[in-house]
Order: sequence, then C-alpha cells, then structure tokens
Amino acid sequence: MLHPDRMPPLALEQMDEAQRAAAQALIAGPRKAVKGPFIALLRSPLLMDRLQRVGEYIRFDSSLPPRLSEFAMLVVSRACTQQFEWFVHVPLARKAGTSAETIEAVRCGRRPTDMHADEALVYDFTHELLAHSGVCDATYAIAVGRLGERGVIDLTGLIGYFLTVSLVLNVAHTPPERTDDVVALPTLPL
Repeated sequence: MLHPDRMPPLALEQMDEAQRAAAQALIAGPRKAVKGPFIALLRSPLLMDRLQRVGEYIRFDSSLPPRLSEFAMLVVSRACTQQFEWFVHVPLARKAGTSAETIEAVRCGRRPTDMHADEALVYDFTHELLAHSGVCDATYAIAVGRLGERGVIDLTGLIGYFLTVSLVLNVAHTPPERTDDVVALPTLPL
C-alpha cells in the first residue's frame, strides 16, 4: 500500500537560510542533488549536513569494497522494507558484482545460498547486529579476520547510517525512484 509523501521537497522560497546553505552544500558535493532521505532531513539542516558527511564517507571512501558495501545496504533495506534505498542500491550492487540470485533471496527475506564467503560474512554480521544490537565473539573474530578492525567499524557505521536513513525515509514516506529493472520489496510478515 502506497502512502502519501509526508515530507515532499521544499521549494527554495520555503527554505530558511540554514536549509538553503545545507541544500547548496549537498548539491555541490558528489550527490549533486537534494533527493531521497535528504528531502526529509532538510527539515533539520544541521542534522542533514552532519549525516550527509557520514554518508559520503560510507558511500565513497570506506575501506569496504563496493560489492560488500552495496550488499550490506540491500540487507538493511530489506530489514527495514525501505523501497527508496532498495531501488537505488540494487543496480549498484549488480554493477559491483552481487548476483541476481543473491539479490532476489534478500528481496524475499531469505538468506542467500549462493553468496561469496565475504557476502555471507556481511549478511550474517548485519543480521546479527540488527537483531541483537551487537555481534557475538565468533562473528566478531571472523569479521576482523576478513575485514580488519577498520573494516568492522566501517561495516558497523554503514549499517547504522543506513538504518538511520531508512527510518527517516519510512517516517517521511519518501517514494522510491522506480526503475523497470528493479522489483520492489514485498512486505514481509513481522
């Protein structure tokens, strides 16, 4: 069921000085536009500015390879049934090398059976962190062994960032930018 967009884009004349400055900074950066979660976040321009800087690091400078970052974003999108992020990151995950079978299993709420070992680690780490607000010693040891301490922190930060973004999008009812080659997330039973 589609919900009306609670926080649609603000027209320039609706913005206060702080909002205009935050919007201009976002447009001048690698994102080039105010879209997705930043439409709603613009209601709190200082928060938007701080979060977008974290997101910029997560997306463009993290120690994680793009295939693992994009895959983790899909797992968080599925956990939150977040359509906007799903539609954005499925094509990026495909481009980075995540298989169609893996993406479809995540979309349907199943643990993929054809994942690479590093994808399985990211999947398990993300699920455990979201379910328990932490990870057990065994999961931590595997993660540090494969990703190093920086990679574990970058993965944890990515999960937290995309959880925040997904919650903002869900509260705002921000509609996805649909494409013909991405199938929407089904609503799963809670």
